[in-house]
Amino acid sequence: MIDPETPEEYRVEPVALVGLSCRVPGACDAAQFWSNLAAGVESVQFFTLEEQRKFGVSEELLDDPAFVPAALVLEDIESFDAPFFGMTAREAQIADPQHRLFLELANVALEDAGYDPARYPGAVAVYGGAGANDYQWMHVMRNRRILSSSGLSVSAGNSPDYLATFASYKLNLRGPSFSLFTACSTSLVAMHLACEALRNGECDMALAGGVCIEFPHRHGYVYYDGGITAPDGHCRPFDARAAGTMWGSGGGMVVLKRLADAIADGDHIRALVLGNAVNNDGSAKVAFSAPSAEGQADVVAQALGLAGVPPRTVSYVEAHGTGTALGDPIEVSALSRAYGAGTDDRNWCALGSVKSNIGHLSQGAGVVGVIKTVLAMEHGLIPASLNYEIPNPAIDFDGSPFYVNATLSTWDTDGPRRAGVSSFGIGGTNAHVILEEPPRP
Repeated sequence: MIDPETPEEYRVEPVALVGLSCRVPGACDAAQFWSNLAAGVESVQFFTLEEQRKFGVSEELLDDPAFVPAALVLEDIESFDAPFFGMTAREAQIADPQHRLFLELANVALEDAGYDPARYPGAVAVYGGAGANDYQWMHVMRNRRILSSSGLSVSAGNSPDYLATFASYKLNLRGPSFSLFTACSTSLVAMHLACEALRNGECDMALAGGVCIEFPHRHGYVYYDGGITAPDGHCRPFDARAAGTMWGSGGGMVVLKRLADAIADGDHIRALVLGNAVNNDGSAKVAFSAPSAEGQADVVAQALGLAGVPPRTVSYVEAHGTGTALGDPIEVSALSRAYGAGTDDRNWCALGSVKSNIGHLSQGAGVVGVIKTVLAMEHGLIPASLNYEIPNPAIDFDGSPFYVNATLSTWDTDGPRRAGVSSFGIGGTNAHVILEEPPRP
């Protein structure tokens, strides 16, 4: 658990992760997600130009030589059990699929934790975020009949402001309820806030997560040289050929409780959160959208310090890992500064990125990285980080604590399995958490 030699002021109460849920490209639930990870499945779908034309892609884009007919698709986004959530068919039709997905994930995560919110006596909090409300402008605002009769319903079902509170209302959750917006780091920041709320006694249980569904769905994209998207539909974190990521659709949710409460209640504890931290880069970087090695290193070091564990005992890091020529070297440099402190050992910590499997889920990316890591701890296996062959020459792996885990491998350690998970948002809000496998029941 916590290193007994660590000064008391650096220790925080561990938080138990007792439930989870996810829907991502290629997987309708966590079990299928793990099966894909273990098998090394890359869930990108490649389409013919004729298929893209049927999906509504314009001729102008199809004629562009830089158009990439590939997408990371979330299946069945139109399917929703409205009566189960006490909604009419019209309400469900109006609601942004992101709001519907967030509500579904919250319900499934509570089921996974073994809790019926109608019978749970404590206060349950909700922290989360979603992508832009493009659905409203593309599908709802054009329907004058809906607008004239359902104005408030349109707002409640589409505005990001109501994402968390709508879930609290539908599931009768009475703890704090916050929607938040920190771009790509949103869901890991949500998890940080949930952990702090639990430690501060603001709630007894907390849901934390994030979702994003790209619209128009199934559409390819145009690649721009030097941009953030990949030229060929493949994300290659840390590889010499890395030239960008891909935007994907999906999300995840975790259920958190104070460790002492989870033990007392006989919960199935899936992992522990030992430390968590957030910060912002400020202006110490070349541009608003650029990453900062200093900011990232500081947030990782803070999470490690709060966890009270030596960095050398962390054997896996789930990186932000966007597979960009600029971002990857900065991230590994920052991680090396934090995890390499106090040791001369090299190449002892595995590094990976789930974006090589399912792309960048934006507001849902961080929590899905956590879920991948928790599942890996449970199975004692580290999934392969895909599309890695030759290291990026701008990354000094030989002089770092890290090696890219390019094949499915057993997760062997002398002590408990420990991992770090990073998520960084455009605009500079960084988040990092330290996870540990749970104590044996």
